[in-house]
Amino acid sequence: MTTSPKHRDFVAEPTGEKPVGSLAGIGEVLGKKLEERGFDKKDEDLFREWLKDTCGANAKQSRDCFGCLREWCDAFL
Repeated sequence: MTTSPKHRDFVAEPTGEKPVGSLAGIGEVLGKKLEERGFDKKDEDLFREWLKDTCGANAKQSRDCFGCLREWCDAFL
């Protein structure tokens, strides 16, 4: 899988206080919607479905976002 610069930046260090909009696949509009509705991490299928339902993310956005979170978790947890 080819990753974006945003993905590489996110997984390069602990999340700390990074906003949800810093996740790959999540731009300013989706990030704002997620913050307004409360952001939660779930298993891949549930998380991607939740992301679509919560802020209207498409399949690519939800896949990119989950992959970014998974890689960060693998590196830092």
